[in-house]
Amino acid sequence: MKRDLIRLLDYTSAEILSLIGSADMLKKQKGMLRSDLKGKTVALVFQKPSNRTRVSFEVGVYELGGNCLYLGPEEINLGKRESTYDVAKTLSRYVHCIVARVYHHKDIAELAQYADVPVINALCDLYHPCQALADIQTIREQFKGFKALTLAYVGDGNNVFHSLMMACVKVGINVRFAGPKGYGPDIKIVNAAKDIARGNGCKIEFGKNPKEAVKGANVVYSDVWVSMGQEKETAKRIREFKGYQINKDLVKLADRNYIFMHCLPAHRGMEVTADIIDGDHSVIFDQAENRLHAQKAVLLKLLSKKG
Repeated sequence: MKRDLIRLLDYTSAEILSLIGSADMLKKQKGMLRSDLKGKTVALVFQKPSNRTRVSFEVGVYELGGNCLYLGPEEINLGKRESTYDVAKTLSRYVHCIVARVYHHKDIAELAQYADVPVINALCDLYHPCQALADIQTIREQFKGFKALTLAYVGDGNNVFHSLMMACVKVGINVRFAGPKGYGPDIKIVNAAKDIARGNGCKIEFGKNPKEAVKGANVVYSDVWVSMGQEKETAKRIREFKGYQINKDLVKLADRNYIFMHCLPAHRGMEVTADIIDGDHSVIFDQAENRLHAQKAVLLKLLSKKG
């Protein structure tokens, strides 16, 4: 039976750790050409433009011996030019996997429901599981494990935070969130994560004070205040997120060996100052690189008999 990657809630802690282990192995083989996906084609169905997501998937599929086919918004407009059902069924006759980057979660959910081949969520409005896998791979690289770690996320409780929170509690990392009123994460996703956290001996804490969140944290994480599709809210969001910037005064409260993380793209001078994101504690380009390795691990699991 086919398996998808839509959200990390559907994967056990053991499966997530296995994916990270596979990603670590693939990173050691960086640049090596494999034949695991020989004769297989992966379709990239993108409603949103990208840098890291498109390049990392195209390079990853190539390095695993497969073929990648990019289909931008002008080729496929899910639910408008053609129904999601028809797109899923048609592509299933041509390709071996669908990687979709969409605006709405219902689109990726319908693709997975109707496709006869594995579907990978490359971003929707609720989740960004590939980013979260790369993030926890990066955290383990830096700290050689997850024990007793605390991650502080300051900003918008968005799709990146949803998947990051889920990934963290699956491997036992404590999570603290600080954001302005009205910008918290989805309560259903939070409750599911809290249930997992209790079983794995870690905690999730929420508040509005970034200083309380960052105090003693091992990982300080930020994302843009205005995501793609929210441009009309720019002025309002900049006003309401004032005080949530990651800067030198705030990170003084973190653990002395903290790392700074950001999924990119970033707006220097808004959610984070240039001296922090470009400083010695920043691991943003390790994160970006690990998207390649983590996604290759997912492709192997879903498409290769060895996975």
